[in-house]
Amino acid sequence: MRQIPVIYVVSDSLGETAESVVRAAASQFDGGHVILRRVSHINDMATIDQTVKAAAQECAVIAFTIIIPKLKDHLVKRARVAGVRYVDIMGPMMDVLEETVGEPPRLKAGLVHQLDEDYFRRVEAIEFAVKHDDGKDVRGLMEADVILVGVSRTSKTPLSMYLAHKALKIANVPLVPESIPPKELFTKEVQRKVVGLSIRPEKLNVIRQERLRALGLKEEANYASSTRIQEELLYAKGVMHDLACPIVDVSDKAVEETAGMILEIVRTRARFAP
Repeated sequence: MRQIPVIYVVSDSLGETAESVVRAAASQFDGGHVILRRVSHINDMATIDQTVKAAAQECAVIAFTIIIPKLKDHLVKRARVAGVRYVDIMGPMMDVLEETVGEPPRLKAGLVHQLDEDYFRRVEAIEFAVKHDDGKDVRGLMEADVILVGVSRTSKTPLSMYLAHKALKIANVPLVPESIPPKELFTKEVQRKVVGLSIRPEKLNVIRQERLRALGLKEEANYASSTRIQEELLYAKGVMHDLACPIVDVSDKAVEETAGMILEIVRTRARFAP
C-alpha cells in the first residue's frame, strides 16, 4: 500500500509559499496525496524544537521558508540531529539572487505579502467566494466579477475558490427546478457576468453516485437518478438560454482547465466592454 507522506510546512510568515511548492511537487505523483501540517509565524527556538520532535515521531519531512538566520540555522541543526529530512524552499533561490544582484537580502519575514497588493486582493476574493457560495447573499451578485450557474456537482464551488486565488470575486448560483433563480440574475448589469456550467448526464450520474456513497446514502436515491438528472439539466439549459450566457462543459475537464476557459471568457469580455 502506498504510504501517504507527512509534510510539516514551517515558516516565520504564513507558510503559503512552502505549501504551494509542496502541493505542486506532490501533484507529480500518483494521486498527489500528502498530509500537510502547517506551522506558521515561528519566532522562537522552542517551537522549532517541538516541531522537529513531532516530525521525527511521524517520520515526516519538513519543508520550510524561514528567513531569520538564527531560526533557520537552529531548525537545520535540530533536524540533522533528529534525522529528519528537510527542504529549504527559498534558501537556494535567495543565494543565487544575492550573487546576481550583488547585495544581501533584507532577511525580513513576510515581505512578499507586504509588497504584493495582489495578495490582499486574493484574500478579499476568497472571503467573497465563501460568503457568496451556493446562492448565499444574492446582494453580492452586483459586486461579483463572475457568476457561475449550474446544477449540483458541476464544480461551482471548486471553480469559485480556484478563480478567487486569481483575485476574481466569484459568486455561484445553483439551478434547481424547485427554486426560482434570483431576479437580480436577469438584470443587465449582472447578466453580463454570468457563465453557465454544463455536464453530460452520464458523467453527472457517476459523480452524484460517488457523492452519495461518500455520504453513506443509497446510490439509487432520486438525487442520482437518470430521470432527475435529465430534469435538472433541461431546466438549467432553459435558464442559461434565457440568460444568453456562455456555457462551459465541465464533463471531462479538470478544475484548472475549466477555470482557464472561464478566464479567457473574462478577458474577452473586458476587451469588448463598452
